[in-house]
Amino acid sequence: MKTVKKLTVLALFATLFVSCNKDEGYSLGRFWVDIATVENPNRHPAFFFRLDDGTRMWTAATANLNYRPADGQRIIADFTKLNTMPPGSDFQHNVRLNAARNVLTKGIFAITPETQDSIGNDPVRIENMWIGSDFLNIRFQFLGSNRVNYINLVSDASKDFGDGKIHLEFRRNANNDRPDFVRRGIVSFNLTSLQAQANGASELDLVIHVRESEDTVRTFNLTYRFADAGRALHSSERFSIEDLNAEIR
Repeated sequence: MKTVKKLTVLALFATLFVSCNKDEGYSLGRFWVDIATVENPNRHPAFFFRLDDGTRMWTAATANLNYRPADGQRIIADFTKLNTMPPGSDFQHNVRLNAARNVLTKGIFAITPETQDSIGNDPVRIENMWIGSDFLNIRFQFLGSNRVNYINLVSDASKDFGDGKIHLEFRRNANNDRPDFVRRGIVSFNLTSLQAQANGASELDLVIHVRESEDTVRTFNLTYRFADAGRALHSSERFSIEDLNAEIR
């Protein structure tokens, strides 16, 4: 009799242990963090999002029902895959959205002499820059304090470099912020408006100018390939929601 009771207790303990492990595996086990574009025209708590490699996800479950991002919003998504859909489905995975952080998402700003001062050109250091899914994505840092900093990708028609490439400027307006701490942020710029300048070609060569110090302007050369717009062109980026602390617009 004692042996039966002992086995029953051990069996119950084993069941509870397995159940706890399953719960932990669902919420804390294997998960992914990646940048994505939201598909949510009606601002619902359940929505599609698409990774830069073209993979489409449906948020079958979410940790925050109040999170209703706008259609076209770029996000850093922390998600757990629940199941894979069969071939031919409209999306590839049902997921649980564990957390999400909106990424500042903007177009290209055509600068004029009247807007030159408001756009600013304060120093900003690039941590990473890549193109994925029609977006130029930039991770950056600057010295700041507690003010909102304004970030833009600028097209200046008054400048002609004569090399057949599209030159753009990554600009920051510090808004009189104090240079007290290192601030980090990420921004995505929609590049689709540039396709009209391709003259039938399937790609454009871009040069991004960045003032990294008062005396240094750094340039980044990238190729925007339209055919690859649905595939990630950069796969080594590791995203962290926690280290993005810059107040930007």
